[in-house]
Amino acid sequence: MRALRWTALVLFGLVVAAGPVRPAALQTLEIASKTGVHAFSVELVENDADRAKGLMFRKELPEGRGMLFDFQREQEVSFWMQNTYIPLDMLFIRADGRILRIAENTEPLSTRMIPSGGPVRAVLEVIGGTARKLGIAPGDRVGHPIFKVR
Repeated sequence: MRALRWTALVLFGLVVAAGPVRPAALQTLEIASKTGVHAFSVELVENDADRAKGLMFRKELPEGRGMLFDFQREQEVSFWMQNTYIPLDMLFIRADGRILRIAENTEPLSTRMIPSGGPVRAVLEVIGGTARKLGIAPGDRVGHPIFKVR
């Protein structure tokens, strides 16, 4: 019985020491389009493990929020919607911050590959319908510190 209490105390201590799970810090990203400048609060994803998980298993994504996947260099990439429950707009962005392509209202839970259509530095995922609603289009400029301004 004493060993059981000791084990429970150690486990409780580990949980308290680890602290609460914190969401990724949000950063501001802006998109300049013909309809104006649109600001988003985004989670920046910079490693393979977090890129693989992305927005999987989330039940909602508020308007004005998103996830920015930084690949550190330009390359062709493909995404899918496996284990992703909400439709997304995927904005494929070149290193200079210009939007190359937009995949609108991607199908939740689909394993169909969604290619970038050329080399990109990053992908921004926002709630489905956002690009059309705000008038965001290929060629628009994305402002965030990861993009080189020419």
